[in-house]
Amino acid sequence: MPIELKMPALSPTMEEGTLAKWLVKEGDEVKSGDLLAEIETDKATMEFEAVDEGVISQILVAEGSDNVKVGTVIAVIAGEGEDASSAKAAPAPAPAPAAEPKAEASAPAPAAAPAPTPAPAPAASGERIKASPLAKRLAAEQGIDLKGVMGTGPGGRIVKADLEGAPVGAASPAAATTAPVPATAAPAPAVAGAIPDFGIPHEDEKLSGMRKTIARRLSQSMQEAPHIYLTVDIRLDALLKLRGELNASLESRGVKLSVNDMLIKALAVALERVPACNVSFGGDVMRQYKRADISVAVSIPGGLITPIITDAGGKSMSKISTEMSELAAKAKEGKLQPSEYQGGTASISNMGMMGIKQFTAVINPPQGMIMAIGAGEKRPYVVDDALAIATVMSATGSFDHRAIDGADGALLMKTFKELVENPLGLVA
Repeated sequence: MPIELKMPALSPTMEEGTLAKWLVKEGDEVKSGDLLAEIETDKATMEFEAVDEGVISQILVAEGSDNVKVGTVIAVIAGEGEDASSAKAAPAPAPAPAAEPKAEASAPAPAAAPAPTPAPAPAASGERIKASPLAKRLAAEQGIDLKGVMGTGPGGRIVKADLEGAPVGAASPAAATTAPVPATAAPAPAVAGAIPDFGIPHEDEKLSGMRKTIARRLSQSMQEAPHIYLTVDIRLDALLKLRGELNASLESRGVKLSVNDMLIKALAVALERVPACNVSFGGDVMRQYKRADISVAVSIPGGLITPIITDAGGKSMSKISTEMSELAAKAKEGKLQPSEYQGGTASISNMGMMGIKQFTAVINPPQGMIMAIGAGEKRPYVVDDALAIATVMSATGSFDHRAIDGADGALLMKTFKELVENPLGLVA
């Protein structure tokens, strides 16, 4: 009996994803543990492994398809002893990217959409032509009649590559009526959040799942959580001196502490000493955390992700440094597991390495606070009642005022400052 491969839920909150790449093709024999595909979630690209043995008889969702709902059948495996050519999936609605909407129900795509999905061009016999959305759009733009193109995609579907060398001629009337609206055409129907066209040369890029999630979560944070911002100036000279001494002793172990590693530790210890700030607001409950798990903002292509140092207050700075290096590398490769970036009790975001002197960060819900770290720089500073030159940085805490009172936030900032300026408390 054919085995259906369905779009997996790779995290507890995943509802849809992008089938980024197939690692197998129709006719390939697979066994349990073989890698079948790369699935892109809103935070990472993860590999999908086979559980059953057999032959890939049919691929139903082309690579590059996005918004594929969890549970959608994406391929079919012919079991042992079955004829792969006869093991096909029963007709079922295809996922949104590969859907075949009725021609009479189609409408011109808004000009702002970079990859509209025009209705399929009907054949002379009245049957619909099977083609990918991209192939349909390119055919309409180039005047290619899809009735004369042989498809090489799954199930005979026409794909982009099939259009190369195809004769250019007048497109069928149906294709012409469903061609994308040029950017210079009349204004498209209003879409929520759409950008008006002012005639400025531009190029629209479709939002990735990660960027959509960032936009949604940060909008939610600013709308729901009343932010209060508290800033302190912190002298770094003692911390930098201790860092140099520790790195000299850790060199043989291949560990090199960064200032950020030490600040992660300092924030975790400060949260342990001021537990009123290690909380989340939950409507009619307040969640008090028993340990400090620090989410660390890491910039990656296309967005931002926050891998987590769990129980940072209970770990040595060398352990934090090692874990942070590993997590940052995985984040930039898109290989973080959900357990490595979901959760956290508070966040830290350091833009000092980019020369930013001071900034405010948006709280990462449902956390109650985030620490924004500016650049350490030489400044005039009062030391022992005398004006001197010191290395100073500005740190700004953003607090959810529903959960954290200003006095508690101020106490956390004071504690953080004391730990950084007297860093031996971080190695005790």
